[in-house]
Amino acid sequence: MRSEFLPFSRPSITDADIAAVVDVLRSRWITTGPKAAEFERKFAEYLIGGQAGSASKSGGSEIQAIAMASATGAMHVMLKALDIGPGDEVITPSLTWVSTINLIVLAGATPVFVDVDRDTLMVSPSAIEAAVTPRTKVVIPVHYAGAAADIGPMRQFCEKRGIALVEDAAHALGTEYHGERIGNRGITVFSFHPIKNITTGEGGMVCCEDESLANRVRRLKFHGLGVDAFDRQMQGRSPQAETIEPGYKYNMPDMSAALGLSQMARVDEMNKRRGDLAMYYRKKLADVEEVAPLADPPYPMKHSWHLFIVRVTGGRSGITREDFMEALKKRNIGTGIHFRAAHMHKYYVETMGMRRGMLPNTEWNSDRICSLPLFPDMTQADVDDVVAAIKDVFANPKAR
Repeated sequence: MRSEFLPFSRPSITDADIAAVVDVLRSRWITTGPKAAEFERKFAEYLIGGQAGSASKSGGSEIQAIAMASATGAMHVMLKALDIGPGDEVITPSLTWVSTINLIVLAGATPVFVDVDRDTLMVSPSAIEAAVTPRTKVVIPVHYAGAAADIGPMRQFCEKRGIALVEDAAHALGTEYHGERIGNRGITVFSFHPIKNITTGEGGMVCCEDESLANRVRRLKFHGLGVDAFDRQMQGRSPQAETIEPGYKYNMPDMSAALGLSQMARVDEMNKRRGDLAMYYRKKLADVEEVAPLADPPYPMKHSWHLFIVRVTGGRSGITREDFMEALKKRNIGTGIHFRAAHMHKYYVETMGMRRGMLPNTEWNSDRICSLPLFPDMTQADVDDVVAAIKDVFANPKAR
């Protein structure tokens, strides 16, 4: 058994990352400033393939990247910018972080849940189309665990019907769909929480092509003002900027942006390491019948391996997911759950009449999914320890 605890995730922080943040602290400008602007620019460049000095696709529209204090804040502002409110319906999977559902409800709109594929945990274009009604205003598919949803048909359908499509790419920085990076078109929301593929401590990014929508997002993220603090104090703007409309306080400080910039320089390297570890997991777990890893989607895509998820089926041992996680914890192995079905949370059961049986694939997975340790600083020896602990748990169910 391991002598030291192995968490399910840990941010990869280098001396260069630390130095970048220290430089900002020494600059005395620590809130939103030049580093946030640079992070936005470099992020947009990365999404379209890294063309230096350009943030536009060949023959396409400019990609606008807007740094935010969190992905939740980014989604909040986007729903507001799209004027989502009472009477509107928003289609989304239930197998997602509950913040999205909370924001839909807080806007006065109604979440419409669709089931996911049993083995990829993705919503399908056909499921989305079947859920559309005259009240549908937004569709929010989730790129799950680092894999890409089948977003092409969804984009075409939503554009034809005049429905906004907001891609939840909290798990998908570096993920590709048919050779294009997720986020290089349409509307996309990313997360930089410490467990994500890069981190800014806390943070998120809204990316979109529509300039007027991007300008409204920028306004809403900072009190509804036409400019932010950096514009007013460093670019010669009036310090008494007017409120164009009521807004929020979701701007990203330069301390966070500096960390994000430093991490972006290594994102492909870190994603490759994640992928190598994931393939090693698959090889080592191939003969463990009590757990079932997720399947890859059948269409062309590049996985960024945000998470390595298995479903604990228990097999002949009869061990539940909860027993499994507790047994691994006793063996110094950390795990996580991503996610419990949102429609089965207490509030939504009691206030919206949600019930078990509505989304069978979602519920089956919600009861069984478990995220195993996966982060760039892990070694193959760490994976060996995890797999050995898993095999020991199932070989000795009474001793767990």
